[in-house]
Amino acid sequence: MTPSEKFCAGCATPLIMEESAGQLRPVCPNCGRVVYYDPKIAATSIVERSGKILMVRRAVAIGYGLWSMPGGYVDRGEVVEVAAAREVLEETGLVVEVQHLVGLFSQTGDTVVVAAFAALEVGGRLEAGPESLDLDFFDLNQLPPLAFPQDRLVLSRWLELNRNGS
Repeated sequence: MTPSEKFCAGCATPLIMEESAGQLRPVCPNCGRVVYYDPKIAATSIVERSGKILMVRRAVAIGYGLWSMPGGYVDRGEVVEVAAAREVLEETGLVVEVQHLVGLFSQTGDTVVVAAFAALEVGGRLEAGPESLDLDFFDLNQLPPLAFPQDRLVLSRWLELNRNGS
């Protein structure tokens, strides 16, 4: 349990850990309320220029110094496609138009679900934002060290969709 979930939100009784729906979860022994941990949604964009993919060298704790496609967390109430375009602008200075969903990506034990989109560059000026150490476009066969193992899967799916004309 996290410190914010020590007490039941319904009746203020201290929570206990108990099996519920096949998993150990915080449960109220008084009213039976179960605390469900929801996943966090992140959005990323694949931006292509001259056959190369835009990558950012991360300046944040998770994956610091490694490379990934521009992306980040979706704010509560924010449209996922809007978040994908916002993250590109914040991290790279480029304005993009989100084209289509490449896929949703999740892994067992990971609390983040990634929504990956193909995006078209429509404006802006390429410059690193505060969460980026560097920016560059890379050939898919010569990618730099990646921050997330899932990035290769995202790019493979994007390439597959492009080959099939989706």
